[in-house]
Amino acid sequence: MSGESCLHQLQPQTGPIVSVSSVACPKTNTCTYRGVTGNKYVQLNVGGNLHYSTLQVLTRQDTLLRSMFSGKKEVLTDKEGWILIDRCGKHFGLILSYLRDGFVTLPKSRQSIMELLAEAKYYLIQGLIDLCQEALQDNEEKALCVIPFITSPKEEERLIQGCVRPVVKLLYNRGNNKYSYTSNSDDNLLKNIELFEKLSLSYSGRVLFIKDVIGDEICCWSFYGQKRKLAEVCCTSIVYATEKKQIKVEFPEARIYEETLNALLYETLPVPDNSLLEATRRRNNCCSHSEEEEAVELRERVRRIHIKRYSTYDDRPLGH
Repeated sequence: MSGESCLHQLQPQTGPIVSVSSVACPKTNTCTYRGVTGNKYVQLNVGGNLHYSTLQVLTRQDTLLRSMFSGKKEVLTDKEGWILIDRCGKHFGLILSYLRDGFVTLPKSRQSIMELLAEAKYYLIQGLIDLCQEALQDNEEKALCVIPFITSPKEEERLIQGCVRPVVKLLYNRGNNKYSYTSNSDDNLLKNIELFEKLSLSYSGRVLFIKDVIGDEICCWSFYGQKRKLAEVCCTSIVYATEKKQIKVEFPEARIYEETLNALLYETLPVPDNSLLEATRRRNNCCSHSEEEEAVELRERVRRIHIKRYSTYDDRPLGH
């Protein structure tokens, strides 16, 4: 878009444009504003973003903009009369909104709030600085998910017995091995940890996820409902290769999803009946599937049962 077309689109319907040549400095493209007040419009070019505002808004608060448009500081203009401000114009619209209304709805992302804070500091807008800093502090205090680390058996018992939600525990202690690991064991250990973090982010408000790094196993999942143990999935076994023992770590993704679903059935009272539990149990006499196919099938089963369950209880959407 050319500068001429931009000017045409941004031309206000009412109010005269302020001439910036009122007190021009010789042989330069700078000027100062003196004695011009009221609802006079000013053309602003902030980092290539074009804005209109009034002197009344720009000088309303004690900021750098008031100094610029009250004659205390010189301002740079182009040949078409636009006031040039060498800053990023991405958030300048929010700057003007705050000056106009005394409040503004902040961006949702933390990065955008930090960018706006930097601009507010440059223009010396203290109220907007405080607003951004409070929002950033609130974001820090709202953790996505808090996962306790067990440091003693008593602490584990206290967490499980004191929690009204289902509990999923991952015991992870790579140093417990007496033998060497098989070639795929390290990768599978990482996959178990990644799945634990994925589940904890998805169900943090409904399930208590805890990590155990002092237990006797190497990699083991435990599932609790209504303060009692429902199931356990041990991911390690001893295998014999070349006349020596090795530790094999597996990643039974489908089984972990299955038991997590079973634990979720204990989220509300009364205790789920056996038919619901049986509907989610793996049947040993079923046709064999690969682990990947079985995991996909169970994910879809989880989705369907969740939708059915919430339509029966309180119609909450999946994942809330």
